[in-house]
Amino acid sequence: MVKPKLLSLHTPDAHSLAIDVAAIDRARILHAAKQYLREAPVTITSFPAARSVGDKHDYFSEGDYWWPDPANPAGPYIQRDGLTNPDNFTDHRRALIRLSLQMPALSAAWLVTKEELYGAHAAEHLRAWFVDEATRMNPSLEFAQAIHGRTAGRGIGIIDTVHLVEVARAAAALEGSQSFANDVGDKVRRWFSEYLRWMTTSSHGIEEREAKNNHGTCWVLQAAEFARYTGNTELVNFCRKRFTSVLVPNQIAPNGSFPLELARTKPYAYSLFNLDAMATVCQILSRGQDSLWEFELPDGRGIRKAMEYMFQYIADKKTWPLPADVQYFDQWPVRQPSLLFAGLAFSRTDYLKLWRRLNPDPTVAEVIRNFPIRQPVLWLAR
Repeated sequence: MVKPKLLSLHTPDAHSLAIDVAAIDRARILHAAKQYLREAPVTITSFPAARSVGDKHDYFSEGDYWWPDPANPAGPYIQRDGLTNPDNFTDHRRALIRLSLQMPALSAAWLVTKEELYGAHAAEHLRAWFVDEATRMNPSLEFAQAIHGRTAGRGIGIIDTVHLVEVARAAAALEGSQSFANDVGDKVRRWFSEYLRWMTTSSHGIEEREAKNNHGTCWVLQAAEFARYTGNTELVNFCRKRFTSVLVPNQIAPNGSFPLELARTKPYAYSLFNLDAMATVCQILSRGQDSLWEFELPDGRGIRKAMEYMFQYIADKKTWPLPADVQYFDQWPVRQPSLLFAGLAFSRTDYLKLWRRLNPDPTVAEVIRNFPIRQPVLWLAR
């Protein structure tokens, strides 16, 4: 397989604001990476999913907010928005999140130290998940976010692989490592190319692409980074157009809020999550003078306005004008990547100072699940 050229897009210069993310994060990166060196890769094949109609290589998850019906306990589940059912199958999601925590941390450790033991162990994760026939995951999500008694899988489940966005970014960074053999890199890229093909042509993928809220944003986020990693210029351009013609017009209100997220039972967390996803799309797709950070509709709507709206409530959550989220409200905010990326793009030192003060390593599983960009040094590497 001919290795595609990694698309080179504009990255804000961290040194322009005298912020050295590698130095800031070095201790936390190495602390995590040294722990992860002692842990072997674990893929979805280690966790049989009895309720899945797929095989052991097919990712399976169940809709978070679906519960047994008290009026019909054996029948189809019913929805309780914002309230997670702890009895649903989550082993595959936990394994995927484990990958997204460990592999990027190991890659970041290699990036800041150039010590091959970190690169070698990060490559082991990639081999297990995307290369080795016995343990690899199939490049599709036909059986994600299933609902007992209703459906074997839904397009909405594609949001689960938002945790592969930083894995793809880390894999690209790792290619400078001597431990990352070219044949492994080619096979990992092939996996992401196949997954992109599924995301862009399957009924589930098209359904998720057309979602109006954070699900549509996260489709663009994934497609943009996977296309960048695999050298798919056509899809990169599609994602840029999608941001300007669909995401911004349909999701950002004149005051900068996300009305579709505010209507949920976790408006604060969903607003943060969508903002991080949009900001990361801008980070991926901005090109020199052609910057999505600067894009605005005639009425002023754009990522700048969205950042200004949420910044006040990240800085002082007590001023949040809506009811508290039904769960985990006290655990937010954490070190939102939107603050860093936008702080650099807009030269906003107040964003950067707040980013530095916030917790970079939350331990609550629900927060980790909605905080998929955790190693910013990978996103600012030259």
